[in-house]
Order: sequence, then C-alpha cells, then structure tokens
Amino acid sequence: WCATLNIHRGEAACYSPWGSSYRSSLGTRCELSCTRGYRLVGPSTVQCLPNRHWSGMAYCRQIRCHVLPALLRGSYVCSAGVQMDSRCDYTCVPGYLLEGDRSRICMEDGRWSGSEPVCVDLEPPKIRCPESRQRIAEPGKLTATVYWDPPRVRDSADGVIKRVMLRGPEPGSEFPEGEHVIRYTAHDQAYNRASCKFSIRVQVRRCPVLKPPQNGYISCTSDGNNYGATCEYQCDGGYERQGTSLRVCQSTQHWTGSQPLCAPMQINTDVNSAASLLDQFHEKRRLLVISAPDPSNRYYKMQISMLQQAACGLELRHVTTVELVGQPPHEVGRIREHRLSLGIIEELRRFLHLTRSHFNAVLLDKAGADRERYIAPVSPDELFVFIDTFLLSEREAARRAQRGDPC
Repeated sequence: WCATLNIHRGEAACYSPWGSSYRSSLGTRCELSCTRGYRLVGPSTVQCLPNRHWSGMAYCRQIRCHVLPALLRGSYVCSAGVQMDSRCDYTCVPGYLLEGDRSRICMEDGRWSGSEPVCVDLEPPKIRCPESRQRIAEPGKLTATVYWDPPRVRDSADGVIKRVMLRGPEPGSEFPEGEHVIRYTAHDQAYNRASCKFSIRVQVRRCPVLKPPQNGYISCTSDGNNYGATCEYQCDGGYERQGTSLRVCQSTQHWTGSQPLCAPMQINTDVNSAASLLDQFHEKRRLLVISAPDPSNRYYKMQISMLQQAACGLELRHVTTVELVGQPPHEVGRIREHRLSLGIIEELRRFLHLTRSHFNAVLLDKAGADRERYIAPVSPDELFVFIDTFLLSEREAARRAQRGDPC
C-alpha cells in the first residue's frame, strides 16, 4: 500500500486494478487536477510502486497575473488584485478620453485579456488657414506664382503641436488655371488633429480665338489665346500675306492689329533675268519645268493631259508648272497664263541644262534646287510620292496630316 494522496486545492482520481476498495494499493494509477484558479505543478499522473511510494509528487499553485503598469493620466481598480478572474477597470483623469480596453481580466493562462489602454487629450488643436485668394496668370503663361503665410496653430491642452502637414503645393508654387484647394492638418501630442482649408483660383485672361485666314494658317505661342500669347500668320504656298504678320493678346482681352489676308501669289514675268523670276517662287512654290521640241510632241501632250487631271494634287503640294515649248524664234514659254520673254526662256534652259531636241522635265524644290529629272512623262502618282517622301517640310507634313487629302 502507498500513502493516501491528498492534493491541497485539488483532487486525485484513482483507479486500482483490484477494485475501488484498493485505491492506494500496488498498481493504482491516479490522475491529478487542481480546482479553478490553480495550476498543477508536477506530473498529472502517478502510480503506486512496489516500494510503497508514488511515482511522483505534484501540488497546486495559485494562478496570478503580473502587476499592471501605471496608466499615464489615469488609473485602474481591480476586483481581486492579480488573481485569476480579477477584473481591472480603467479610468482617465478629467479632460482625457480612454482609448482601448476599458477593462482587463486575469485569465487562466496567467495573462491579462486585451491590451493596455491610453488616456488621450479630448480637445483637438486650434488651426486657422490663410484667406482664399484669386490671381491672374502671368503674361504669356497659363500659371500664376502664389505665396501665403503658414496657418496659425495652438493646442488647448499641453500647448505642444507635434506636426503640421500640408496637403497640396508649397507656397511659391506655380498654379495652373482653375481652382485649387490647399489643406493643412495639425496633430498634437495626444494624437488629436484639426484641419483647415482655403482655395486659390487662377484666372487666365483670354482673347477671342483667332481663325486662320483662308489659304493660310496660324502659329501661336503658349495656349494660343491667353494674355501675352503671340500669333503669327502664315500663308500656304502660292499665296502672299497682306497685312500684319503678328498679333498679341493684350490684358484687355483684345488682339493687337487686324486679321491679314492670304491673296494669290502675283507672278511678274516682266523681269530682267531668270534669277529674278525664280526668286518670286523661293520658299513659296515648287516648280515642274517641262521642255518639248514642239507642241505636237506626244510625250508633251501626254504629260500636260495628266497634269491637268491632277490639278488638285499639284496645288495641294504647291507645284507650279512651267512650259518651254518649240524652237526659236517661235519658242513659247509660259507659267499659267503668263508668257515669258525669249531671253528668260534661254536663261532658264541654260540654268537648268534643258535641251530643245527632245522631251524632258525637271522638278525644283522651294529653294530652287534641282531635285529630280524625267526623260519621259511622269505620272502624278509617281510625282506626288516623290514630293511627299523627300520634299515636304515638317510643318507641311503636319498640316497635311491635320487637313487630310481633300483631293
């Protein structure tokens, strides 16, 4: 027999192979447990050995939680100290609000439920933003540079402001046209925050939108019609500007000057030299000079017929046709309805190395340079592909892409 087991604050449930009357006899096994609020220290199962001793010993220790730390700007009261099931209720001093768990309970595992709360300042800081304002965009720009003083901030509790955050551009930034809201948020040490806002409105003074002249276009700076913008009028190839070339949008929202016109280019054939004649087309038109030994030349008639059918495409690409046909003294030179003198014809032939013996043609660019020669009639499609690929300026290509092909 082993000694009878007595567990203070607990119990032993024993089972003997010989029956309930032999609960402490050899071979008896006992399962040990503690009452609520106590934890078993030692083995949970023991057995009566032949040496009349139990295989081990255990006891019940009271479950206790650690002492809760003091609460800054507050306190707590516990129902049973640090024992299990003890409940501690937190309160804050007047003027502060409890954030977190209001109560914590000592649990069976020796830990407090929840987490430690904090007492925070109830009142947010006071913040006052600058007044809203309106600005006019600077000349030639779509923005205005705006400055302002930082907001005035004070805290009603401990007087300490932790940080002031700006949401939006910094003072001295450039603001585009429209209304912009600037926000400031202040935080105190107790995690309270307060915000304020004000608006900045930027106005762009604008003149009426200018329309391009017929047979011309406009190139403008900035946004095209804002105060300080400058617009330059340009005419298509074969047209000349009549009137002012530049107009400026003023602060009164009116344009300087008046709308110019793009009039058809005046060709003057009553000149002293071929150079003077060609100068009239410089940077304005391309020239396709066609030479034929006589008007009945089949290549000549074929070429003129094809060009007449492609007049729209020629005009779109700023091409003027110059015809040199026949033999002296009956040789004829013409640009549209304008006749050329025999002296000009001779100079053109020498300058362009054009023979009278057979059909040939030469294409000049807007700078007057010889760019391509043909000894047989050239189809409009072939001519147009060459011009569009090699002779169009960036501005011409952009305008072509914008306008499309009206032909």
